[in-house]
Amino acid sequence: MRESAVQQRVLPGGCPLWLIDRPGAGILSAKLWLRGGSSSDPIGQRGGAQLLAGVLSRGCGELSGNALADLVEGCGAGLRCEAAEDGTLISLKCASSDAEALLPLLLQMVRRPWLVDDQIDLERQLNLQTLQRQKEDPFQLAHDQLRGLLYGNGPYGHDALGVEADLKTISRPDLEQLARGYGRSGAVLVLAGELPAEAESWLLSGLGGEAWPCCAPERKAGPTGLKQAQLACSNDDTEQLVLMLGASTTPLGAAHALALRLLHCHLGVGMSSRLFVALREEHGLAYDVGVHYPARLGDAPFVFHLSTSSDRAAEATRELLSEWQRLLDQAISAADLELALAKFRGQEALGRQTSSQIADRHALVLGHGLPFDFADRSLREAAELTPEQLLEAARELLAQPSLSLCGPSEALQEAEAVWQRHSLRS
Repeated sequence: MRESAVQQRVLPGGCPLWLIDRPGAGILSAKLWLRGGSSSDPIGQRGGAQLLAGVLSRGCGELSGNALADLVEGCGAGLRCEAAEDGTLISLKCASSDAEALLPLLLQMVRRPWLVDDQIDLERQLNLQTLQRQKEDPFQLAHDQLRGLLYGNGPYGHDALGVEADLKTISRPDLEQLARGYGRSGAVLVLAGELPAEAESWLLSGLGGEAWPCCAPERKAGPTGLKQAQLACSNDDTEQLVLMLGASTTPLGAAHALALRLLHCHLGVGMSSRLFVALREEHGLAYDVGVHYPARLGDAPFVFHLSTSSDRAAEATRELLSEWQRLLDQAISAADLELALAKFRGQEALGRQTSSQIADRHALVLGHGLPFDFADRSLREAAELTPEQLLEAARELLAQPSLSLCGPSEALQEAEAVWQRHSLRS
């Protein structure tokens, strides 16, 4: 990306504004990233960040929820708000010609949200229904169990949607308090696409000259995970067994994080990936197999997931544990590393095709307190890594995985017996 296409400014009050000019398509994407997602939910209010995020699009400034929806949909635009573990993201995608009408909404939603009781209750019911549906999904049950094993009752220990008991009791004053905290821990706004010259002034017009007290997100340690091997089982009367084997590792941008990213590409990206070939093609064990390794401000989870038929529970568990042990026992080959690098470069390229993708990636990176060119630096640094460095990262961070199982009782017993005999358990 040419330097002349990127400008950095600061809004009144302190919020960093990044402008990425990509003329031609007539489309503008905006991403407002606010530090403090579900991991910052107060005690007794787990689910507060997501509940507030859902209500933000139900009216702001002088616009009721219906008026706001009519404005956005009447322009053929998209506006959404959601909370993840480390932050809340407000996303806008619109035609550049509609920017004057829509850009002011971004700061109005943060500073002047309509927190109306009936809309809060409606959003609450939707989130409670989603949590209830998740209890019927074996994959989700195994995932929730593993989250508990890796993070306990810590900030990463619950779903971003929250916990039913807490969610039912969160009040409007609670949400008002959370909304007043937006920006205190940091925020960043990224605009990408065909940028009108007046974009900054239009952003500010919704606040009538009022400054938003804010600061740039700083690089600091996020929530930590538990570093111990554990097992959890959930009985589910189905014909399949879901296995999730994982460990809490390290934050985005930390030492060894890039090495784990390459291991993720080697193990779980594409039909040539190690787990797909070994577990699905060679052994026919997997309905579904993959690796989950999200970007986090704190200790990110590194997870193998596998769904298999319940009558092959012992074999599936044994092979999955063997693949994890393989990471600790031997370095990948030079050819495998080169393929992993190619996949990593390909993923980076695919993630920069649209203005929305570019704005999203930069907002995430900047929201984690990392430099604007972090992705480009990572590409250069990845090319210098060796198989021995990937092995060192695995031994440092993956030595004590935990196992989560969900399936019928007989399959659970067989899988647990394999786990109890395996060296990874200790």
